This record gives sequence, C-alpha cells and structure tokens, in this order.
Amino acid sequence: MRMSSLPIDPGDATQTEPLSRAIGERYLTYALSTIMHRALPDARDGLKPVHRRILYAMRELRLAPNGAFRKSAKITGDVMGNYHPHGDAAIYDAMARLAQDFAMRYPLVDGQGNFGNIDGDNPAAARYTEARLAQASESLMEGLAEDAVDFRPNYDGTLQEPIVLPAAFPNLLANGASGIAVGMATNIPPHNLHEVIDACLHLIKTPDARDDTLAGIIGGPDFPTGGVIVENRDAIAEAYRTGRGAFRVRARWAVEDLGRGLWQIVVTEIPYQVQKSKLIERLADLIQTRKIPILADVRDESAEDIRIVLEPKARTVDPDQLMGALFRASDLEIRFSMNMNVLIDGRVPRVCSLKEVLRAFLDHRRDVLLRRATYRLDRIATRLEVLEGYLIAYLNLDRVIAIIRHEDDPKAVMIAEFALTDVQVEAILNMRLRALRKLEEIELRTERDALLEERQGLQAMLADEGAQWSRIAGQLKEVRNLFGKSKPQGQRRTQIAEAQEIAPIDLDSMIEREPLTVILSRMGWIRALRGHQPLEAEIKFKDGDGPGLALHAETTDKLVVFASNGRFYTLPANALPGGRGMGEPLRLMIDLPNEAEVIAMFPWRADQKYLVASKSGDGFIVGAGDILAQTKAGKQVLNGDAMLCRPVSGDHVAVVGTNRKMLVFSLAELPEMSRGKGVKLQKYGSGGGLVAGDTLSDAAFVTLAEGLRWQESGGRTRTEPDLTEWLGKRASAGRMAPRGFPRNNRFT
Repeated sequence: MRMSSLPIDPGDATQTEPLSRAIGERYLTYALSTIMHRALPDARDGLKPVHRRILYAMRELRLAPNGAFRKSAKITGDVMGNYHPHGDAAIYDAMARLAQDFAMRYPLVDGQGNFGNIDGDNPAAARYTEARLAQASESLMEGLAEDAVDFRPNYDGTLQEPIVLPAAFPNLLANGASGIAVGMATNIPPHNLHEVIDACLHLIKTPDARDDTLAGIIGGPDFPTGGVIVENRDAIAEAYRTGRGAFRVRARWAVEDLGRGLWQIVVTEIPYQVQKSKLIERLADLIQTRKIPILADVRDESAEDIRIVLEPKARTVDPDQLMGALFRASDLEIRFSMNMNVLIDGRVPRVCSLKEVLRAFLDHRRDVLLRRATYRLDRIATRLEVLEGYLIAYLNLDRVIAIIRHEDDPKAVMIAEFALTDVQVEAILNMRLRALRKLEEIELRTERDALLEERQGLQAMLADEGAQWSRIAGQLKEVRNLFGKSKPQGQRRTQIAEAQEIAPIDLDSMIEREPLTVILSRMGWIRALRGHQPLEAEIKFKDGDGPGLALHAETTDKLVVFASNGRFYTLPANALPGGRGMGEPLRLMIDLPNEAEVIAMFPWRADQKYLVASKSGDGFIVGAGDILAQTKAGKQVLNGDAMLCRPVSGDHVAVVGTNRKMLVFSLAELPEMSRGKGVKLQKYGSGGGLVAGDTLSDAAFVTLAEGLRWQESGGRTRTEPDLTEWLGKRASAGRMAPRGFPRNNRFT
C-alpha cells in the first residue's frame, strides 16, 4: 500500500538568517563545548570529564586498589557505553596516561601490562592490559556515596554521573594538566603533594596570605621524571602570582671517574615530557654532524632507571662546558611553560594565580564537608528513630509479643498503644528473634548514645566556621600522611637550584683544522674531499650529473651559498658529507626552493665585501657580516632575480650586458647596503639604440692602471690596457666591448 504524502510548504520549515550569524552561533557552541567538556580541567578536582568518567566507571566496576584487575578493554567499553560517547582509542589513551608513573606524579590508575614507556612507545592494545584504581583515586572519590557532590544524567539519561569528584587532595596541582581548547589553552606542571597541602594549611590558617608566601612553601614544580629546575626564585614567584610563566628544566647528571684520568658523564634524569629515544637520536645527530665536536659518543644503558652515558672527545674537556653546550643544543634542557587556565566552579575559564587555585579547592572541600555532614545528620536521625522504637519494644517486650501473636493488625495496634511511627513499627516487626536478648538492649543504648554525641558534634561544627576549617585541615593532614614525604613516593624528585650560567665555548676552536676541497655538482649534490685537490681534476658523478662548482676551504670555515632568489645560506664546512660517495643533496641541508639555482659558493671571511647584482642590472655592495645566515632558511639580501656575486677588489667596476655593451665606472659610485634592490649599474631598455629586454651579463672588478684582462677560448690571456673609451658614470649605456672580447659576454 502506497502512502500518500502531503505537500510541504518549504517556507514553514526554513529559517533565514545571515551566514555570519549562523556560523558564529554554531562555532560558539562548539567552542564552549570544547572549553567546558574536553580541554580545561576543573579547579576543584583537577580532572577533565573523560578522566572523571574513567575513574567513576572503574569505581562502579568495584576495581578497588586492593582488589582484582580487569581488562582495559572492559573498562574502556563501560566508559564509552555508559558515560563518554567518544572513540575507544581516545578513552584508552586517557586511561593509560593516568597509569604512567613518568607522566603522572601520583598515578590514579594501577596498570598491569605494557602501558608505554619514557622512550615514547605506545601502550599495548587494550585487550592485553589490565587496570584497577590506585590509592590516590580512592581519596579523590571518598564521599561519593554520601551526597558529597551533585550528580547529573549521563548522555542518554539512563544513568547518573558526578559533576565533580569530592577530591580529598588538590589533584590539579599534584598531577598537573594540559589541554588546548578554542582560543585558549592550559598547561599546569605537577607538584609535590606534601608541599601543596602545607600551602593549603597555611591558607586555612592565614586566609589573606600572599602568593609569594605560598610559592615559597611549594618551591616549584615536582616532575615525576625528576630533573633540576634552574630558574630565578623571583621569576618562579612571579609565575605563581600571575598564573603564567616558564621554568627551565635540566637533566640531572654526574661525572663518573673511570680511572687513569678518564671520565664520562652519566645522565640519570631527563626533563619532563622529553622522549628518551628522540633525545638519544638528537645527541647522536650532534655527534654525526660534528656540531658538538667535543662529544665523542653517546650510549643508552638504561634499564628500569635512566642511564645515558656521554663520552668526551678528550680527557681535557671541561664537563661543565660540555654539558652547557648540550643544554643549548638538545632537550637535555627545556623550557616548561605554565598557564594555569582552569574552570572555576566548572563553568568559568580563568587564568588563576596559585592562591586562587588553592582557594577554589578549599572552598570545594568546605562544600563537600557541609554536604557530607548534612547527609550524615539525616542518616543519624533515621537511625535514632529506629533505635527509639527498639528501646520502646524492649521496655514493653511481653506486650509487643502478645500483640504480634494475637492481633489481626499488630501494626495499627502498636502505633495506637505506644505512639510509634510507621518506620519504628516496621523495624520492630522485621526484628529477628535472636535480637531479643538482654545484651542487644545494652548495645542499642550504647549506639544511641554514640549517635547522639556524634549528632551534637556535627551540629556544633555546622554552626562554627572555624570548626569546619579545623576539620578540613585534619582531613588534609591525613592525606599528607598517606602520600607525603614520609613515604618513598612522596619525596621531592625535582631539585630547585639557581642557574649557574656557563660561558659558551667556541666550538669552532675545537674543530681540527684540515684542508678540504668542496665539490657541488650541477644537480646540487655536495661533498667535501680531504686535502686541497686540483680543481680541474676528474671526479666521478652520478649518471646524468656533472661538475658544478669547486673550491678550496678548511674544516673551520663557514661556507656561504648565494642563490638566484637573492638569499645567502651558511653551511659549516666540517658538517659536509665526505668524499667517498656522491655526497648529499644541498637542498636537504638548506631550505633552497626547487626553482632557485646556486650562483656562487665561497668560504666566509669577516673582512670581505661583495657585489651582488640582479639580471635587471641593479646591485650594491654588501658586507660579510650582513650575509651570514643563522637558520636553514637563509637570509634575504638582494631583492630581485639574482645574477652574480663577486668579492670586491680594485678601484673600478666593469659591467657588460647581453647587448655586448661594456661600461667601466668608479667603485665609489656603488653604495654599501645590508639589503634591498640596489642601484642601477648599467642602462638597458628601449631608446638610444638599445634593445628592449637586454639584461646584465657579467661584472668584474678592475684596477684602472692595470687595465682589463680576459681569457680567450684558446686559453690565451688578452689585455686591454686603456679603458678610457669605456669609462663613464654608473647607470650609463656603455660602449661596445673591445675587439676579441669573449662571445659569451663573460670576463672569466
């Protein structure tokens, strides 16, 4: 049977609004969701929603710290199905991080199996690993069953999940957090729990305490991987006062004596979040490229503990200077940025100071205390009501038994005769016969008296704010006893020290000076042959390749490459590949675009000046200090399509264009610049018999008294001693080149 469909008016289901507003509203919704439900931690329990849901799901699975382990796949599935409708890989990665003792200062999950390592290896698949809650997680969730926090429906409304955990300790600072939201980010380092609790206790005692005082109590971050923080105390205090800052973290190292004057450096702790395998690769690369010539070898002898061995080039090397060079060139020293951007009350993102973060936690603990006390008072009232009913029954035991045995409706009779409540009568009727002994009555009176005393104490605490803070301080001290410095895992791992700046060593002076012959092929492959070989000697190249540029240099030289894009690039000569093979592509060593060609290559000399010119005939003089590049991207000097680069000499400049007109003008007419287009060297273009499209062909420096020399095709040198005919002002058209001048319009 076909169903007839009624015509729908598109106007009834369509809303018209500006595209910018529609996109803006939807993106704002996405941004708020990312900020509040994904990237930023809550200041109260220091957790993001995914971590909170993982811990709560494990609690529902009864995975206590002293209980059995469960497969991680089971835990991930429960979290995904009940509370967190996202990818299982993301959930498992988040859970694995909670179990990594090199990522978490106080792990919240106790893992069994391969949960990754400090080398950067990923955890094993979820079906191979098992997990349960760690002891710290129990402290975070203590009081969940006592109405300590609010609950909300899960994503499909079938279950309830906590909005925030009770958090018996300041987990935000203890374990830190990191995340990238929309338009904001957070990065909080882990700290020592003992010190953080001491700061909380001081803030309870002195509510108007200054951030500097609290920072002095905490001292600084305490990373799970140890290391040494080398930062000025004032800078640390300022970072905690503003909520933003950075900490320089160095590896911990020591000199190991090998006897007979030999020694080696052993690194036992590396900076936080540095992957050991990548660090070893970087150190090996520094050795291979000879960027740290005083370092001979690096070995990874790590087992459960980190042990990286660094061998010096010679016993005369100063260990402090060697490590100083490695700190500057590798991740043996990093800069950990702190940005304490957190959600206040789970709603408002704000960059907080240390005091504000601690205050948010303490206020939360006070709310938890009041809610648990109120819940306990309700439970005490319910229990006292039942106990009063029991005691009335004991005082009238024979009559109660008679009513139960002979009355058709004993409940109504007992309510009317003894003025009992419905709850009390139900408790009496459900009482077991064994509870009718005399000893039970004594126990009931003892329990009632204890509950009355407890109720009185709770009511007194609720009426006295000072008593409340005293109770909170006591709870914090209990946590400090569990995880503080009295326990091995509670000892501070990261040392805080003043930075002792080491004067940088002149690495060039450590390079052994040897002659080199640098060969650059036509296709851009570069290599360095030992010794000064004849530049005209035959050298083997790849098929289809051939000779390009060749020059003599030394291992201590810096090679300068000038390209057609007008940029200068710098290469250390000692880092060039050897001459046994075909070399390596130059474009792998510098960021040279594919369309750019190498025009010149020469050893850098501090006192040398150079003429750079473009095809259009513009150019200027540039000093050696302005062409030295510090990065692989090079340094832009000449604007335009570069044509040539010549070292300055003589007193005049001779230029020739593609029209074979030559001009000689005084060197003094050329300006010295650091960057730009330059000035016109020779006039080209239409008019005056000049052909449009002519360009600069070559330039050379001459000494006017000696004349101009060039080499003919047969190898014979020819001289034009009198250059008066071609003398003129810069930017003139010039005159036809002398008879016999090379047809390729080149001076050399």
